[in-house]
Amino acid sequence: MKHIITLSVLMVLAVLNIYAQNKYTADTQQTKLQWLGEKVTGQHTGSIALKSGQLNWNDNKIVSGEFIIDMASLKDSESNERLEGHLKSDDFFGTSNFPEAKLIITGSTSFEKGTGVVSGTLTIKGVSNPIEFKAALQKKDDGLWFFANIIVDRTKYNIRYGSGSFIDNLGDKTIFDEFKLKVSLFVK
Repeated sequence: MKHIITLSVLMVLAVLNIYAQNKYTADTQQTKLQWLGEKVTGQHTGSIALKSGQLNWNDNKIVSGEFIIDMASLKDSESNERLEGHLKSDDFFGTSNFPEAKLIITGSTSFEKGTGVVSGTLTIKGVSNPIEFKAALQKKDDGLWFFANIIVDRTKYNIRYGSGSFIDNLGDKTIFDEFKLKVSLFVK
């Protein structure tokens, strides 16, 4: 009887272990976030820092997660201080009032074949909208790498400066509504 109870307890623990979630923390030093904004006459690129992040992983899926982006860290790749100041102003991201953006992940499809679709909510300037994007996964001995190209419509977050969708007759001064964020996220 004692052996049956011991065996039963071990089986329950094994099943619980199989279904346990793995919590991963973002390595903010290795993670890279690169942005691309385009306009009629050209484009600008730069970087932004991940302040913190974590995700819960189970059965080849992201179960949940939360990532905080340091909006004040926004940099132009050409070190154009005037452009950086304008992007941080209320015309764009208003970083003095909204120093952080947040991505809450609510789940994903399976990454069993190396890619999955991630769902969640993105908050910029205090405005939250649902978001969905495709991501690729590379498993390493020391953690997981996720790669994604996320397209964000800035006008959904009340960032309408230079938008041809809201302002008439901008001509070659039109700034496209969507910007792209290239993510290389490392979690361990």
